[in-house]
Order: sequence, then C-alpha cells, then structure tokens
Amino acid sequence: MRVTMIGTGYVGLVSGVCFSEFGFDVTCVDIDDAKIAMLNDQKSPIYEPGLDDLIARNHEAGHLTFTTDFDKAVAEADVVFVAVGTPSRRGDGEADLSYVFDAARRIARVMRPETVVVIKSTVVVGTCRKVHDIMAAERPGVPFSICSNPEFLREGSAIEDFMRPDRVIVGVEDERGEKALRHLYRPLYLRETPIVVTTLENAEITKYAANAFLAMKITFINEIANLCEKVGGDVQQVASGIGLDKRIGSKFLHAGPGYGGSCFPKDTSAFAATGRNNGAPQLLVEATIAVNEARKRAMADRILDALGPNPAGKTVGILGIAFKPNTDDVRDAPSLVIVPRLVGAGVRVRAHDPEAREQAEPLLPGMEWCDQAYDVTEGADAVAVLTEWNVYRGLDLKRMAKAMAGDKIVDLRNIYRPEDVTDAGLHYISVGKKVYGADA
Repeated sequence: MRVTMIGTGYVGLVSGVCFSEFGFDVTCVDIDDAKIAMLNDQKSPIYEPGLDDLIARNHEAGHLTFTTDFDKAVAEADVVFVAVGTPSRRGDGEADLSYVFDAARRIARVMRPETVVVIKSTVVVGTCRKVHDIMAAERPGVPFSICSNPEFLREGSAIEDFMRPDRVIVGVEDERGEKALRHLYRPLYLRETPIVVTTLENAEITKYAANAFLAMKITFINEIANLCEKVGGDVQQVASGIGLDKRIGSKFLHAGPGYGGSCFPKDTSAFAATGRNNGAPQLLVEATIAVNEARKRAMADRILDALGPNPAGKTVGILGIAFKPNTDDVRDAPSLVIVPRLVGAGVRVRAHDPEAREQAEPLLPGMEWCDQAYDVTEGADAVAVLTEWNVYRGLDLKRMAKAMAGDKIVDLRNIYRPEDVTDAGLHYISVGKKVYGADA
C-alpha cells in the first residue's frame, strides 16, 4: 500500500515517518522547498525526540521519500492523508479550513479511481462531508473514499503516542475506506490497541471534545491552585488525592501558568465557535478559554510582585520559553504573554531554553538570550521557571543563590522542593502552595 502525506508539519511529518516505520512506502509532500531539502538531507525541521533517527533509517531503507511534486505523489498513492494546518481565523476564532479545501481540489484533479482520502488535520464537524462534495464536483463520476482519522499526538512524546496509542479513531463512510485504515494500523493490533470505527461526524467531534476536556482539566487544577494559596493548601497533594480516583486520573492535573501550544488554544476556540454556530454554546469551553488567558497575565503579575513595588530596572532570569519540555514549539506559550508584560514594566529579562531560541527569538524582542541555564541567574533579582525541562530540575540552587542579586525563585511549574530552595537561602514562590522563606 502506497501512502502519501500532504503536509510535513508536526502531525504530517510524525505520522508519515511512523507509517514508514511500519514498513509502508510513504511519500511526504510539502510546498516548502527548503523544508523538503532539509528532510532529504535526513534532518528534521522540528525538534521531536527520536524523529531524526526514524527519518534517517526509513529514508535509507527506501520506505520514506520527500518531495514538492504534489501531483505525482498523489497520482501514485493508494491512500492520501491530508495533514495541513487549520489555524485559528482572526476575529472569530473559527478554524481556517482553506488549506484543507485547497488540498482536496488538488487531490481530486490527479487521484486514481478508488483512492482513499483521509483527513488527519484537526477539522470542525461537517468538514469531511464538505471535502467529499468539493472532490466529487472536481472529478464527477470518479469513485473515491473519504475518511476522518484525527491525531492525538503530544509534542515531546509523539512517536510513542503514535506507536502505542490509547486508541485510534476512524471515521468512515464505506468498506473500502475502513479496510484501508485497518490495514495501515494493523501493526498496532499486536498491542491490542482499540480501533474505534465510527461516522465522520463522530470522529471530528471526538478530536475536539478530547482536547477541550484536557484543556478544562488543566484550567480546573489552576483554579484549585488559586484556592490552595488563599487557604493554606498544597495543590500537588490535592491533585494527587483526586487523581487516584480512576474516574478522574492523574494526568493533566499539574498546576502552572496556563496551557499553550499548537493544539489546545486553537482547538478550544474552534470548538467554542462551532457550538455557537450550531445553537449549542459550549459554556465550559468558553470559560476555560477566558480563565486560561487571564492565568498567563496573572503569572506575569506574580513575577512582578516578587520584584517589589518598583520593578522597573530590575532583572528577571527566565528558565524555559517553549510551551512544554521536549519541544521547540512556542505557539501560544505562556512565555509569549509573560515576557512582554515584564519587558513592558521596564524589567530586564534574560532567558534560556534548550531548544526554543530559534523559534522564539523573533517573537520576543527586548529579551536577552543566555547560552547556559546558570547564566540567567547572574545579577538576577528573581528567577522564574516557565518550562519544566529536566535540565532545570537538578540545578545547584546554592550556586544560583550566590549568582543572584536578589533572593526570589518564582517556580511556575513546581519543579523544586520548597525546603531545598529555602536551604539555599532563597525565597520560594510557587503555584498552589504557601510562600516559603524567612520573610514569607
């Protein structure tokens, strides 16, 4: 079975490479000449642990190719996946589906009869049927199948998520489409991965509902953290207590500066817009979006408060800019709200991130970059942890204290033990806990 993946963004590249690892012949297509040249040199344009090795191995084995020749790649394929971007539309937050529809038209013009077309992009309910209508109008009388196969990949652990998923959602209209997708995911049957076969609409809704629920879960524990701070609680212990309930689970119960990244912000906005447009407002999702945006601003204010009544002219060292560890992605990261708010208050900001500098530097003018984590502490009045990279967990707190001009650690990810910070002579401000330190 020959597979073509349209789009070599995060989802398309990881999915295409993983299908090639299963032994299928995969061609990944993109309009970006520079990106395709990089991939043909066996270099990934994104940071994802393990991805470079898979690209090199399968490219050398002949299972994986990269091209800008859209028409040839589609014409030779049995299954064509659409994995192009669906960014938020300015003004109303709805998903911009223009790239999906453009791809559909181009696929229809050159596809062979009985091609299976699979929408892997995150799309609002009803999109797959619109794609079908567009393609049928473009090539009347040519039989093809349309399917929905949403992705559930976490940045930083995407390969593991693809190879060992909790489930695979398959929305189909006919036996040909179902048979093709069952064949592609057959290697997962050995691990007893549940394959959920359903309708196009159910598959589309499932993707958005899953992301919205996880975003609400993050926002919920952040609200609990606020309460803990007021009444003397500890959000980590509360999260542990409720997470042991199997109906709730422990994942996504980590208080912090709010969610970000390429999925949750745009998907919650699109899901909320879908609810409004269909007369079924998603009020919990609407509230989640508002609370999350306020959360980022509040965390910036927490850092400013740590600097005292006159923050202008003081220095803050930032540890972590990416929205989460093990990725270079800064899309909608809390840092993109927090850092400008600090700079706008006249604060000197010095930052380090193991992977995100190239992506973030154009977006954060007025901020200084440091090559090493310890460099951000030099002369800092406060140090703030924005991303829980493992490299930060083992930093020598006493060394940090000696380098700092002040004594405040603002740990927005709760990666340190309060007693370790105070033993180093520092004042510890975290999330969802009391303030620790001699002058607390």
